[in-house]
This record gives sequence, C-alpha cells and structure tokens, in this order.
Amino acid sequence: MGITAVGIRGARSATAVTSGEGFDSVTLRSGDGRTEAEFVPAANMLCCSLRHDGAELLHRGSGVAAYAQRGMTMGIPLLHPWANRLASFEYAVAGKRVALPHDERLIPVDGATGLPIHGVVPGLMRWHVQQSQPGSLTATLDWTSHELLELFPFPHELSIEASVESGGLELATTLRPTGEESVPVSFGFHPYLRVPNSPREEWRVTLGAFRRLVLDQNMIPTGEREPVARRSVYLDDLSFDDAFDALAVPAEFTAGGDKYGVSVEFLDGFPYAQVYAPAGKDFICFEPMTAPTNALNSGDGLSLVSPGELHRATFRISVSV
Repeated sequence: MGITAVGIRGARSATAVTSGEGFDSVTLRSGDGRTEAEFVPAANMLCCSLRHDGAELLHRGSGVAAYAQRGMTMGIPLLHPWANRLASFEYAVAGKRVALPHDERLIPVDGATGLPIHGVVPGLMRWHVQQSQPGSLTATLDWTSHELLELFPFPHELSIEASVESGGLELATTLRPTGEESVPVSFGFHPYLRVPNSPREEWRVTLGAFRRLVLDQNMIPTGEREPVARRSVYLDDLSFDDAFDALAVPAEFTAGGDKYGVSVEFLDGFPYAQVYAPAGKDFICFEPMTAPTNALNSGDGLSLVSPGELHRATFRISVSV
C-alpha cells in the first residue's frame, strides 16, 4: 500500500498512525510485537491487514480504495445494515417499507444475481476513533445522516472495540438505538483469511455448526434446514458459499495446514454463520452474522433492539503455529 508509519509520542509499543491510498489508518500491536492489526476508519473501519510474525493472514484483494468505493473484497469488512444479500431492492421491517436505489455508488450489487449485497457502500460509513492504546481502540459510527437514513431509516450508533494480543484479534460490536424506534440487527463481518505458507489443498476445514440453511438459486434462504453431513474436510478443490445455524457454543471455525492454522471463534451475539471459499482462491471466509441472509425481508432470526437497550456481538480470530 505504500504506507509510511508515524509514531505517536509517548506510547509504549506505540499505536502507529499511517497513511496510504489516500486513507489514514491505525495499527495496533500486541505487547510482544508479534501480532499487528491495521484499521482504516474512513473505509468503514476496515481491518485491512492482520499479521503474525510478519505473515499476512488476510486476503488483500484490490486494496482499500476499491473496497471503500465499490465494496470490493479484502481484509475484514463490516457488512451493515445487512449481511450478504437481500432478495430484492426493497425490504419491509419494523413497520417500514424501504425502496433501495439501483445506484452502485450507494448499494453494492452481487454480480452473479444482480441483488443488493453487503449493506451500503463502505465509503459512506465514516467512523471516529474515540480512543486508541498500543493494543486496542474504540471507534463509533453515527447512523444519523440523511443519506444513510434513506437507506436504513433507523437512527442508531455502532461502536467497535478492537484488541490485539499475541496470536489473536478480538472485535466487539455494539448497536445502540439513538432515536425513539427499535432498530433491526442484521450486521455481520466477512474475514477473508489465508493460511500462510500452506497451499489450499492442504487446508483442513472444521465447521462449528450442526445445521445448514437451504438456499435458493439466488443464495437466499428458503426457510428449510438440513443437518451438516461432514464438519471436517480438506478444502482442496471444494467450493463453499453456505449458511449455517445451530452453532456450537462457542462456535469455532478453523482452517489449518501442516504448520499453521487460523480460526474464528464466535464468542457472543452471532448465532448464524456463512462460509465462503470459492474454488481456486487462496482464502476462506468464516463469517459471523447476527441474522441470516435476507432477514430484513423474511424476519427469520431477526432481532430488534429497543431504545435504551444494546446488542453486543463479539468474535475472535486466532493463530496456531
């Protein structure tokens, strides 16, 4: 990314403020210096890099600018206010019907189905870092602008608390209504993970779920479920784009080679998962989700947070060597 680090005066194992592709970013480091996570507040608080002992654990895709402007895949993006697809360019929830614009400057579109995907365009969501320390930060997003409320008419605040320790990154997300109406909760994350120094055919994948959601031709849940036949497989030339519920407690999804492994542990507030691993690509996504795909239309598994209440959801990415 052509980034130049600028240290913060007086910080132990200092949190670094860096700049590249026209975006400032903040890098967190574990106390032993072995693990680093880099975040971009102006690009929807994207975690664009996660490194352990210098090895990159994330798929970097087309870069930060392409992510911010068009929602292109990379890093660990937040999907908000809905995760994955909607069944159409409208939804009806909590007594409101919303017609979404066919405008890719505002809403990313799935190239395969033509449906809205992954919430609003990341560059519309500008986060403010409230505090940062060597190994942690807290940032907030106010969903109160006219532009955002036209797409999701529920005023609220999101906060993300990120913390890094040796071999691990933990992200806690809290949704708080700021108006007089309850807010639907349908966000998720999409960590594009790599197993360093290990070819895809050697990755053994373990699923922390017991039940699969049946999907239609547009990858929208039909409402039917089926048992997971095999919870541990070698990825090899398999392709995943599958949704799950009935998760283990806590649910842990792993991919590992002979010497290195990565895992995503759903600690709290994420009762659904999506696993995405297209054939021929050197990444796999274990996606924590607060609700299944298209929940703003189906209502299936959808929670509403009332004013004065919170929804908090936490997951952790860990490395095993």
